[in-house]
Amino acid sequence: MERDALGEIRRYLLARRGVGGEVAYRMADAARPAEESRKSAREIVMITSPALRSEGAAVGQASLFGEPSRRRGIDLSGFDLAALDAVVSKCERCGLSGGRTRTVFGSGNPSSKIVFVGEAPGREEDLQGLPFVGRAGQLLTKMLAAIGFAREDVYIANILKCRPPGNREPQEDEMAACEPYLARQLELIRPVMICALGRIAAHGLLKKTTALGILRQGMHYYNEIPVAVTYHPAALLRNPNLKRDAWEDLKTMRKLYDETAREGE
Repeated sequence: MERDALGEIRRYLLARRGVGGEVAYRMADAARPAEESRKSAREIVMITSPALRSEGAAVGQASLFGEPSRRRGIDLSGFDLAALDAVVSKCERCGLSGGRTRTVFGSGNPSSKIVFVGEAPGREEDLQGLPFVGRAGQLLTKMLAAIGFAREDVYIANILKCRPPGNREPQEDEMAACEPYLARQLELIRPVMICALGRIAAHGLLKKTTALGILRQGMHYYNEIPVAVTYHPAALLRNPNLKRDAWEDLKTMRKLYDETAREGE
């Protein structure tokens, strides 16, 4: 790659204070043919990441290509899921810690090849310490069964580990504080696919502000892991007319999951 193109990419990533999502892929696409873009993106990130760390910047999403996940001075690279859960249970990295009943770490099969990521715990989740156990959780269980997944065979987590007051939308600083925990969970589980449930989950994972209707139409990537996007079950409860579109999303996701899982065997 031309030296000036590499410099432009490095400056852009520094301005973002991290490397995440599809940023490197999009910039590589502009400089290389499509068939080479993913390879060149890998090279760009591996060149840029040490410089970012030496200047005190934090890695944006999960670790890229085996590097430990770090953000705002936290290094979780030595923690397994049980140890990570213990850390989360005592977390005070944002103001939500003062109002929670219990943290909601995640649940399901830690060897699952697919992870479903929602927005944040609600009232029932806050009381029980488990994700998706209220009405939206009951609907999620039915959605999973409809495409051949038993709930205990998948892994389910949220962008936030604590309930926002009144179930309001997560704020940026809260999502940033929680991000290293989800990043480490995904590093440990190593799924072949992620399903983002709703706009907030999709924006948190992909670092985009694109409308949900557009995000649903394509496949995205979180650190080389394919990400499918569909509606949050709570949205389907509020507006049952969305269920037909959600069903089409789920069928497409299941087909892509099966193809990706076979390729990984």
